[in-house]
Parts: sequence; C-alpha cells; structure tokens
Amino acid sequence: MANPDKYVYRFGRFNTDGNRKMKHLLGGKGANLAEMSKIGIPVPPGFTISTEACRSTIKNSMKWPEELFGQVMEGVKHIETEMGLKLGDDKNPLLISVRSGAAVSMPGMMDTILNLGINDKVVEAVIKKTGNERFAYDSYRRFIDMFGDVVMGVGHDYFEEAIGKLKKEVGVEDDIELNASHLRELTDRYKAIYRKVTGHMFPDDPVEQLKFAINAVFKSWNSARAIKYRQISNIHGLIGTAVNVQAMVFGNMGEKSGTGVCFTRNPSTGESKLYGEFLLDAQGEDVVAGIRTPSHIAELQSRNPAIYKELVGYTRKLEAHYKNMQDIEFTIQDGSLFILQTRNGKRTGAAAVKVAVDLVNEGVLTKNEAIRDLVDPGHIEQLLHPQFKEDALNGSKVLGTGLPASPGAAVGKVVFDSKKAEEAAKEGETVILVRIETSPEDVGGMSSAEGILTSRGGMTSHAAVVARGWGKPCVAGCSDIVINYKTKSFTNGEITVKEGDWISLNGNTGKVILGKKELSKPEFSKEYRVFMDWVSDIEVMKVRTNAETPEDAELARSYGAKGIGLARTEHMFFKPGRVNFMRKMIIANTKEERVVALNNLLPFQKQDFIEIFEAMEGLPVTIRLLDPPLHEFLPQEKDEIEKVASELGVTTDILENKVNQLKEFNPMLGHRGCRLGITYPEITEMQTKAIIEAALELVKEGKTVLPEIMIPLVGSVEEFEHQRALVDKTAREILAEHGEKLDYKIGTMIEIPRAAILADQIAEKADFFSFGTNDLTQLTYGFSRDDAVKFLPTYIERGILKQDPFQVLDEEGVGQFVQAGTRLGRMVNENLKVGICGEHGGDPESINFAYNTGLDYVSCSPFRVPVAHLASAQAVLRKDREENTDEDEKVNSLLA
Repeated sequence: MANPDKYVYRFGRFNTDGNRKMKHLLGGKGANLAEMSKIGIPVPPGFTISTEACRSTIKNSMKWPEELFGQVMEGVKHIETEMGLKLGDDKNPLLISVRSGAAVSMPGMMDTILNLGINDKVVEAVIKKTGNERFAYDSYRRFIDMFGDVVMGVGHDYFEEAIGKLKKEVGVEDDIELNASHLRELTDRYKAIYRKVTGHMFPDDPVEQLKFAINAVFKSWNSARAIKYRQISNIHGLIGTAVNVQAMVFGNMGEKSGTGVCFTRNPSTGESKLYGEFLLDAQGEDVVAGIRTPSHIAELQSRNPAIYKELVGYTRKLEAHYKNMQDIEFTIQDGSLFILQTRNGKRTGAAAVKVAVDLVNEGVLTKNEAIRDLVDPGHIEQLLHPQFKEDALNGSKVLGTGLPASPGAAVGKVVFDSKKAEEAAKEGETVILVRIETSPEDVGGMSSAEGILTSRGGMTSHAAVVARGWGKPCVAGCSDIVINYKTKSFTNGEITVKEGDWISLNGNTGKVILGKKELSKPEFSKEYRVFMDWVSDIEVMKVRTNAETPEDAELARSYGAKGIGLARTEHMFFKPGRVNFMRKMIIANTKEERVVALNNLLPFQKQDFIEIFEAMEGLPVTIRLLDPPLHEFLPQEKDEIEKVASELGVTTDILENKVNQLKEFNPMLGHRGCRLGITYPEITEMQTKAIIEAALELVKEGKTVLPEIMIPLVGSVEEFEHQRALVDKTAREILAEHGEKLDYKIGTMIEIPRAAILADQIAEKADFFSFGTNDLTQLTYGFSRDDAVKFLPTYIERGILKQDPFQVLDEEGVGQFVQAGTRLGRMVNENLKVGICGEHGGDPESINFAYNTGLDYVSCSPFRVPVAHLASAQAVLRKDREENTDEDEKVNSLLA
C-alpha cells in the first residue's frame, strides 16, 4: 500500500521509486520516466510530485501538504547527486525542467518550464563551464519567457514581439542567427518586460523559482483550456496532474546538439517506419510549438548516423516493452542522446488498426491484447468518415500545399477565431479553423471545426497532435499562404480567401483547395477487415441497428449488424404520397373513416416491411408500432394548414380545429405509444396486418423472416395484454386465411420507470424487452431531451453531471432501472430476450454496461454498428481481465 504521506517519487540510474503501473499517482509521464529508468533507457534523473499532492494543494487553496517541501528538496538532492551538479551553484550549476503529466495524455494542455535555476550568477557559471556564451543566454531568455508566461501570466506575445523587434534591428530572420551579445541584450529586454507587467523584479532564487513553477503546474490543471480538453475528450475521474522535475539536458548547445519528437510508426498511416522531426541547436518547445520548421527524422541518419542508430534501437526496445506504438521526445546534448518522454502515441483510426494488426503479425502482442488495448471505438468511427470523391478534385484550384498532419477530407467555411468556430458549429454551420498556429487555447474551436489549417508548424506541432487524436483532418505548416487576422483573410499571392468562403482540406495529401468539394463513402483497408473478423470472434452480445429503410438496413448488415433492433414505423408515414392518408385518418370522425384511410396506408407499410425483411433475411427485425403523438403529422403554421386542408378536401376551419384539439401541454407524456393503439385499435390492426402479410409473402418465396412486434410506451401489464391480444388475434386471422405458420414475437419497449419496476409482471406475457433509454432517461431525470440543451452544458461545466445522460447512459440512476427490469423479467421468463435501442446503444461506455448487465444485444444507427462491435468485444475482454486480476489477487493474498 502506498504511503499516504509520500508525495515525491524519484527516478534515475541508481534510485527509482515508481513504475509504469502507477499512472494514477505519477501521471503517464512520471510513470513512464520511472519505467524507462528501470529498463536502462538514458533518462535524465529527476522526481515526480504525485497527483495526490496536486489534489491536496488545490483543495487547500494552494497550500502545500506539510511534508511536501521537505520531500521536494530531498528530490533536488537526488538529482544533484546523480548529476554531480548543484542547484544555484556558481561553479557547477544544475538547471532543471518542470513539466506536468496527468494519467491520461493531454498534448499541450498543461504547462512546461525549462532551464529553471538560471540567474545572473548562474549564467556566468554556465558560460565559464561550457565556453558557450550564446547557449547560456539563449537558455536564460527562454526561461524568462516560459516563467513569465506560465507562472506570472506575462503573455508570450510580449516576448515574441521583443525578439521580433531585435531581429529586425540586427537584420536577421531566424532566432538561430542571433549571436551571444544579441541574446544578452534580449535577456535584459525580457527582464524589463517582466518587471513592467508584473511590477516585480525577476526572481533569482532557484528554490523560489521552483516553488512558483510547481504551483503553476498545479494551477494549470484547472485552467480553462485543460478543462475544455477533458470535456471534449471525455476524460473524467482524474484527481489532478503530477509534476515532473528533471535535470535539464540541452539541445541548444550548438550543431552537435538538438531536440526532436518521433513516433515508432507513422501515426497517420500506421506504416512501420520511424516518423518524426528534429531541430539542431534547439530546445524541445521549438519543435512542438512550431516556432521553427524542423527537419524530417530521416535526415538525422545522414547528419549523425551514430545517434540515429542509437535512437532507432531505443524506439524498438520501447515499442516491444510497452506493446504499443510510442511517441518519444529526445534531446541530443553535445553528442549524447537522452530520452525525455515516451507515451502511447496518438494516431488516426487507419493507423490504429494497421498498427494493431501488424504488431500481432510481428508477435509483439496477442489478438485479444490488440482488440482490448490498441484500437479505441473512436478510431473505428473515424474510418467511417467520408473522403473526397475520386473525380471531385479534378480541375480544382489548389491554394497551397502543407504537411498532411491528419488524414481525411474536410469541407467548410473559413473562420479565423476559435470562439467563432464554436459559435458557428452551434448554429449548425460547418467550418474550417484557419490559424497561423494553434495553441491549447484553441481546443474548443478545433473540436467544433470540420478540419484545421495552419500556416506554421510541423507534423508534431500542437495542431497535428491534437487533430490526429480527435480524427480531425489537418493541414499544418502551409507556408504557401499568408494569414491576416485583422482583415480576416488569407492569400497565396494570387487568390484571397475571406472569412465565410468555402475551402476543402485533403489531410491525406496536405492540399488546400478552393471551394466546396463533394465527399464520398469511405473505403476499408484489408487490415480493417482482418481486425473486425477478430472482433467478431470475441464479442458475445450482438449488435443490431436502428433502421427503417432498406438502404440503411443493407448498410448496417454490411457493417456486421445481426438484425434490426428498432424500426420506427412513423418515419415511413412521412414518405411522399403517404402523409395525407395519415392525416385523413387523424381528422376522421368515425372508425369507418379511419379504417378507410388506414387501408390506403396498408400497401405502403407492407411494401416497406417487405424491403427491410429482404435486406435482413434470416435475421430478427424489431418493428415498433406507432409511437409519436398524432399532432406531429399535422401542419402547425397557418399557410401550411390552408395548403394541406385543400389537399385533404376539407375546410381550413375543420383542419385548424383538429390541430387545436390535438395540442397537448406535454405531448411526450400525452396521447402516444400504446395509448394510441388502445384508443384507436384499428391502427394496431393495420400495422400488424402489414407486418404479417409482408412476412408471409417472403416466406412463400422460401425466405426466412423473423419479425418482432414491439408495443411502445407500456407502463402496466394491462396495457401490454390489451395490445398483445389485438396483435395475436390479427396475426392468427391472417395466418389462418393463408394456411401458413410464422414464428413471430411480441415484446415491449421498457421506457417508463414503472414498467421497469413491474417488469416481472410484463415478462410473463412478453417475448422480449427493449429498453428505450432515450425516454427512460427523460422520465428518470425529469428532463425534456429537447429542452435540456439549455442547461446541460452548465451542469457538465460545473461538475453537477459528468456527462450528458442522453449520450452516455447514467448507470447510477437510469442503469438501475435497466438492471432491475432485466433481473425481474428473467426471474419469470428465463428465455426473455433483452436489448437496448436508444442512442446509448452506440456509446462504448453504455455498451460496456449493457454487457455487464447481461443484455442480449444493443441497437444503434448504421454508422455506429462497427463502433458498437468493437465496444462489445472490448467489454468481454475487460471483464475477463478483471476476473483474472481478482483471481491473481486472491492467490497472492493466500500466499502472503
């Protein structure tokens, strides 16, 4: 058991306290630094301050736990001992970095400070020791910039403006062209900026600098951008960020030094080839921030073959050790290589699947490990995104070509501001976010945009890494265009594109194309098909689809759907030539008039059912009888009422009176679902007749049809009994008339809490249950799904709710009704088939809950079917791992 008073964990060649399994306590970065130290990777020594320390400090108004300062100073001594240097010393000074690191990777969200410990005295010692005045002052000015920005809120733009002005004064273009005297002058200017903005002198006590820096990292956990990223990425359950304090190694000591970021495989395609970038005579922030345009990692082989060979060896070792593609940061200091970080690399959907299949084929991991650990449901969803049609780009005007930072196709209107991108997306507009470079402040706009275009930055810049992680197409570093925020436009010298103009991004090639180009359906690689075959072998709980057209049914079946879990018959009534028959039924004054109107609808309904039965031949098809209130089929606006009245051959007054009669104070709780079938049994009779006759027609052709008739919105067993008796009576009459037999089932949608509590009574009469979790959520919370959008974002932002309960099933509340209904139903009917057909049927977390509850299937929209397949298989593997872990712990307990 961890010591509750221990907040600092060392790592290094001689003393390492942590390991890779301690991510929750040490964060991903800290746990991996400890792990790498243990397996012989050259990692600069340091220590990690735990997430518990962060939580305690924030909870106590930024007051550190009593033991923390002493442990931090012991950690500093550990670094000093391993390095043979001393913090603040005027002969052998130690400089350190302070970085954040949560348990889940959040690229660029948290704050970093490099070169901490430098001051006027130390900078002279560095010069004396290294003989490199330029390096010393370059490190000093960088530290003032980072410390000022991160710790004291002195905007980075102030420092950028100062360096830009100095470069203009001395007549150079690049930072690297500034000499030692220039950088000494720049350091003084940076100090002046710091003093002017803060009202204080720049602190020269290294211990004071360290305390300030640690607090800044703690505070960054609750920065607006970090909170926004966690919301967008659905990251919850974490207690804070760890802080990693580490000895500096310097990539800015000259041409024999450098810094870089590389992936063990291509994060866009999955190709088994080292992928990344590096800069000579630079520090790490220069690469990821896109401040200078870096060189491709392959060039390092010709520039420094020995270092490249050593780096390749470490990348292979780390990939094999972690059984996953790695994202690695490294620094070369005067010819010596150091690894500063490794983590599982963010990748596109296509890359995730290829890497998983390749690592299995290479014997690095098993199929089960590949399914459980390497591919997320979100990766599969990315693969379902459209691409450009083959001929759509022929003759197109290419505005420029940048780096293909994240693949896919994106089409949208240009916006230059992240907040505006968010606002436009809320209004239903599709936008492309265009920035010179992105920063963590842009995550809201990046999430809302269809794609991202930057004129600066490389393949490992902030824009590239975040876009790949989210599956957003991105073209980065497109230097062919010049962006002007003031005029809200960009130009390539020939064509000027203004805000609101349409552009298209090809994330596969890096091309930026003028205009709105046509998109087509995705194509799947051979690795995808292999991977999904593995998934199919693992999953236990079936995946069906929600569909009421043959096109949707066929698409879902091609994605592996094992039937239809919800066909909404009301959608069929809105097809051309039908809705007026439905309206005639609604305005009818007698049963006879209603039957006439319904008989006109019968052939249409029957043909619809024939088509979806054919598309799903041999698989179950659950058809929900009419559910919505009748007013939804009638016009509401005056001009529409006049038009429809004329089409129906009635006066405007008659139709207007009927519209008014059907108005309800709360239609979602009103005259709908089985209540319609009970009030107007002829509706249930017509729909049953259409279903059974359609099935019989195909049965006579030798086809297998498995209809399941679902009674909606049942709240009592009496309601279900009434409708079941009517369906059975109608079906028996048709079957007797045709002299045929048909295996059909009758069940209900459990969407009213009362039905879940009385599920044992209903299950005695029902063949199946399907939980309608959309309405069940509404009725459990007392939220209107349509109106909750007004306050749900506030609830989530303030932590009242972790997630939108209409997107992710509320296991504590709504989930209890699902569990109770399933348990009670199967107590009296062990053959009861149970599924979920609400929006939650396509959500991975909800699918995991459904599997653990023992459901037979989930049902979701056709495009979510592959996602649901993977989530279903992962639920099996996670449960197996948990059970095996429990057994191991029992054995270890007995042995102890």
